[in-house]
Amino acid sequence: MLQLSDKFVTALVKQPEAGMGYQTADVLLKDGKLFKRVTIVGSQFVAAVHGYKDIPFAEPDISMIMVTNEKWNP
Repeated sequence: MLQLSDKFVTALVKQPEAGMGYQTADVLLKDGKLFKRVTIVGSQFVAAVHGYKDIPFAEPDISMIMVTNEKWNP
């Protein structure tokens, strides 16, 4: 899991959940790469990225997190 800083947590707690205690989002990195269907748990932790075994980015790489709450089964 990847812990997010207050910079992102503050915005995420204001967004709706996709289910009990989690959100799904798209994550845009500073280099322009976009990851879709990212699972965020408790508005604080990136738990999974669709199509990847591990989290393929670090928190400082993130430019924007856009909550979509698209349903998928990780």
